[in-house]
Amino acid sequence: MNAGNDIDPEEEQTKTINEEYKTWKKHAPLLYDLVVSHTLEWPTLTTQWFPDAETSPDKDYTTHRLLMGTNTSNLEQNMLHIAQIKLPKQSDDVDPAKYEDEKGEIGSHSATNKVEIIQSINHDGEVNRARYNPYNPDLIATRTVMGPIYIFDRTRHELKPKADGTCNPQIVLRGHEGEGYGMEWSPLKENHIISASTDTTVRHWDISNYQSTNNILDPINTYRGHTAAVEDISWHASHENIFASVSDDQHLFTWDTRDATQPHQRVKAHDADVNCVAFSPSQPFLCITGSADKTIGLWDLRNLKKRLHSIEGHSEDVMNLEWSPHAETVFASASNDKRVCLWDISRIGEEQTPEDAEDGPPELMFMHGGHTNAITDISWSKTLPFTMMSASEDNVVQLWSPSSHLYAAEEAPIDVDELE
Repeated sequence: MNAGNDIDPEEEQTKTINEEYKTWKKHAPLLYDLVVSHTLEWPTLTTQWFPDAETSPDKDYTTHRLLMGTNTSNLEQNMLHIAQIKLPKQSDDVDPAKYEDEKGEIGSHSATNKVEIIQSINHDGEVNRARYNPYNPDLIATRTVMGPIYIFDRTRHELKPKADGTCNPQIVLRGHEGEGYGMEWSPLKENHIISASTDTTVRHWDISNYQSTNNILDPINTYRGHTAAVEDISWHASHENIFASVSDDQHLFTWDTRDATQPHQRVKAHDADVNCVAFSPSQPFLCITGSADKTIGLWDLRNLKKRLHSIEGHSEDVMNLEWSPHAETVFASASNDKRVCLWDISRIGEEQTPEDAEDGPPELMFMHGGHTNAITDISWSKTLPFTMMSASEDNVVQLWSPSSHLYAAEEAPIDVDELE
């Protein structure tokens, strides 16, 4: 055998990734209104836009805040980060063809292309996930690798972290016996939060029960029923007592907080680990799940026995799902295949030409190919239409918006029954 003909699989994969990235960069000016790429000192496993934006009539940009964390692999002190970025006002005439090749950016200019860390808070271990309280965004919950959830009031911390590395959360939510990622504040019940864990449970706290004499708070409910790690949870957007959970046991459960003894509904959702779940914010019966089987399941709560539709397009595990705050039929998915996809379920079943079908199913609206490593988290901006933040394992954070002609057409109303 001629050793010189041996192909190193790792080298071949790196070559393919680089070629795909070059192709994406070549076409990016035609596909995006905005692309900002920033390399962090350490990778972040979590991303979230804060709900506010600061604007001034005499400035040509708006200032946005971002929530992130670090994963230093214990080589340095881990941090909870609050960052800001200045983005051009969308009323500005931004020329998408003005592509800054060295930065890999579109629609930014010298004053508005930097992700700047404005506050850092010491954290014990990597930040698996961080989410602000929708009723008070200064209250931030973090998912730890040890089990407990930390609640930080950012107004009670200095902008620079303590040099001794001490981590001082305002509240410690006790109960989990393993780490996890899934965690969500209730959108309807102030100060209620649930989280998922490798300990196979979902736990539920009401931080209104916090007493200043003791910063440790026990859960008000523990939900048992899954037989493997619980990966994610999602509150229902219009029923305050309903939430969903998904697990490595391949099941989707729905729960009613008024009865923690058993799931309200259960279904085997996929043929592999189920990594993520999200209730539609506008369609009360719709729910989506993402799995290690590379598919996304669309479900109707009125009949969980039969999946409404299987959405296919990713080539590796689907890890994150989030519905758009700007279009009720659109959601985003992120995968270990380095892609973030935007889907429009109102397009399910539309006829396609053979050429169009080669690019994906009709519901595939857009595919973001700017990352060269697995995606760790995604977040929609609430203030900028169709603008997203995505982070990957190679320290890169990208803020991007597809070209407006892709979503400017009038949105079609959705009839759930037609999806069957």
